[in-house]
Amino acid sequence: MDLLIWIVFGALVGWVASMVMGSGGGLVWDIVVGIVGAVIGGFIMNMLGQNGVGGFNLYSFVVALIGACVLIAIVRAVRT
Repeated sequence: MDLLIWIVFGALVGWVASMVMGSGGGLVWDIVVGIVGAVIGGFIMNMLGQNGVGGFNLYSFVVALIGACVLIAIVRAVRT
């Protein structure tokens, strides 16, 4: 069940990040961006001395969203 929750969470975060950053992908892209973004966001927040992603709540959503936006920006920079 946890895997399903992470996939739904990743899809939601990835979709919002794609909307914020103006990029398009698809369902699989949004899931990957959301899950990897949660890892990146957690790493960034740990570097700042804060908690990373801790569950399915608003704080974790914002942390994952920040990480997903960073990931999209990195992908854009590498592609160009």
